[in-house]
Amino acid sequence: MIIKATENDIPTIQHLAKKSWNSTYAHILEQKQIDYMLGLMYSESTLKTHFENPNYQYYLIQEDEVFLGFIGFEFHNEPETTKLHRIYFLKEAQGKGLGKKALEFVKTETEKAGDKRLTLTVNKNNDAKKFYESQGFEVYDEAIFDIGNSYVMDDYLMEFIIAK
Repeated sequence: MIIKATENDIPTIQHLAKKSWNSTYAHILEQKQIDYMLGLMYSESTLKTHFENPNYQYYLIQEDEVFLGFIGFEFHNEPETTKLHRIYFLKEAQGKGLGKKALEFVKTETEKAGDKRLTLTVNKNNDAKKFYESQGFEVYDEAIFDIGNSYVMDDYLMEFIIAK
C-alpha cells in the first residue's frame, strides 16, 4: 500500500532511510560519508522544508501494517519534469515487486501533473541502475556533485520519458 506521508511521519522516514542506506551503501561508501549524507538529507529541518513545499511529495510503502520503504519526489522547477529524489526499501522488502509498483506510482503522478519526463540520479556503483534500466530509464548524463565535508556524489543522471 502506498500512503501519503505527512510531517508527522518524519521519524518513520528517518528510520527507513538509516536502515536502507546502511544496507544499500555499505559496500559503496565509507560509514562516515553515509552518516554525513543521512544527517544532511534527512535532518528534521530538511524534511520539514520538503513538507512545506507543495511540489515535494513523500509516500510511505506499507505491507501487512509494516513500513518497508518510502519515496520522495518533486514536481521540479525544470520544465515538464518530475525529479525522483528518494526511493528506498528495507533489505527484507527487496524482491517483492514493491520498487516496480512505487516507480509506476511515481510515473502516474508525473503524468497527472502534466510532466513529460521523470528524472533521477543513481550512484555509479549502485546496482539499482540495472533496476531503473529494466523499468525504462536511460542514462542521459553523468555528474559529480560536491556535497561538502570533502565528499562527492558520483552519479548517473537517468530519465524516463512519459510522452514524446
